[in-house]
Amino acid sequence: MHICAPKTAARWEKQRKQLRTTLAQLLGDLPPRPLQPTAHLLDKTRRPEGFTVEKLVLDNGAGAVIPAYLCLPEGQHGRSPAILYCHQHGNLYEVGKDEILRTCPAPEMPAAALTRRGFIVLAIDAYGFGERSGKGPGGENEKGAAEELSLSKWNLWLGRSLWAMIVRDDLIALDYLAGRSDVDAARIGVTGFSMGSTRSWWMAALDDRPAAAVCAGCLTRYQDLIASRQLRAHGIYYFVPGILRHFDTEAIVALIAPRPLLTLTGDRDPGSPASGVNTIQDFVKSIYALQGHSGRFRGLVYPAVGHEYTREMWAEMLAWFERWLKQ
Repeated sequence: MHICAPKTAARWEKQRKQLRTTLAQLLGDLPPRPLQPTAHLLDKTRRPEGFTVEKLVLDNGAGAVIPAYLCLPEGQHGRSPAILYCHQHGNLYEVGKDEILRTCPAPEMPAAALTRRGFIVLAIDAYGFGERSGKGPGGENEKGAAEELSLSKWNLWLGRSLWAMIVRDDLIALDYLAGRSDVDAARIGVTGFSMGSTRSWWMAALDDRPAAAVCAGCLTRYQDLIASRQLRAHGIYYFVPGILRHFDTEAIVALIAPRPLLTLTGDRDPGSPASGVNTIQDFVKSIYALQGHSGRFRGLVYPAVGHEYTREMWAEMLAWFERWLKQ
């Protein structure tokens, strides 16, 4: 379904409320999030790159704990800006949150690059990834894609999708980050590559607290994905029942306006057909313009680039957060 841009900002605000309500309903019957996430510190390590990593677990209030890394810059005083960094999929089930301590897919270690710039950084393991691998319905003998499929089946029986539960955990991580005394809750950014990108724009669409977002890859318009015969480019975790009865991706991404949003996509990324990217960007641009904030949205499409996180994209991400969260 294609939605039309409204003629006035007032009409968009009314439409925005309706869209967000529908989006929340599509996620299904979710357990309420804990009012105040409980965090337990398991370990604390100083890294040679010049930051400290706290290993935490957060209670998700739905029968599971969320393993997390909190990376703290050295010499910080008062409240600092923060980044919730969402890991990719890539069938790298064993990695999860450890992505922030590696140079793949990013061209440099995310935790080092961001803490060096004064950001507190939080990353969690999504269901089935990292320390949560083997914690699904099949137990320790079922990991990877098999575990992901079982988690999807189990959640459908409970009237929700696996994607809904992944995003719910991301919002719990946001709750925790915003509630820390050393974090400036008005200066929290969300970002990630691939599945991490999708997690970021869904989170920012559902919740107004992310003050800025950078989404690298996976700016996917679902109807264009179908038309290009690339449904196989995304795993079962990604699909939300009933969504195309109401709207497509541009309606979700536009909910982020007027907060600063940067999207970075390769024009040869099979999971994000360029035709769909253009449709999304055109609609989102119109909403930002309607609100008088055209400069807060930037959508970049890189020629001859596939599903990858290039150095140029990485530099754009760092500059965006420096601009919008360090003021």
